Amino acid sequence: MWTDNVNMILEFLRELRKNNNRVYFNENKGSYLAAKGAFEELVGGLIDDVVAFDDGVKYLSPQDCIFRIYRDVRFSPNKQPYKTHFGAYIAPKGGRKSVLGGYYIHLEPDNCLLGGGIYCTDSPMLKKFRQGIFDNYGDLMSIVNAPDFKKNLKIVSSESLKKVPAGFPKDFEGVEWLKYKNYQLWHPMSDDEMANPQARERLLDVFKAMKPFNDFFNSILTEDL
Repeated sequence: MWTDNVNMILEFLRELRKNNNRVYFNENKGSYLAAKGAFEELVGGLIDDVVAFDDGVKYLSPQDCIFRIYRDVRFSPNKQPYKTHFGAYIAPKGGRKSVLGGYYIHLEPDNCLLGGGIYCTDSPMLKKFRQGIFDNYGDLMSIVNAPDFKKNLKIVSSESLKKVPAGFPKDFEGVEWLKYKNYQLWHPMSDDEMANPQARERLLDVFKAMKPFNDFFNSILTEDL
């Protein structure tokens, strides 16, 4: 069932990528709804599996986690009305709306991936993260140097400061971590890997590997709550 669902979703997205307009979408609404239903089934199963090692997500539904396919084109030069991927964020305290670190699945032809960590941080959050990293750098290094982490995950920051943020010593051994503006984890997958019958087990291995990283940053965010 996993393989059939992933293949159905990717095939729909391939066609949508070639015909990203409202006329095509409306004429093929049935195909969209079938693919959407298949993705909801996948995400629902993943939530159930993640609960086994992270009970912070146990009250989530697929609808809490799945992002809309409709693009907001009001302020974008790209006026295509639909995303050409399906994405879901399984995270404590709100799913896709959560500010906490969680577990992301992204299905897109030739660009499937898993993600985790923290993204879209504001200034107060970044200040807390930097202080938490400075105070607990050894704990963070133990997490990112663990064999399962190094085997499965890549740390990605889409933006970094050029200088050390104010208030921190320039000779701090983890200074590069203080320059990051977000703390993301990526695990790219090919279409064939994502559609493999054993992919669900593989996804869970990756999600388990990222949990300590999520926990580290989530504990910083929630310590005063």
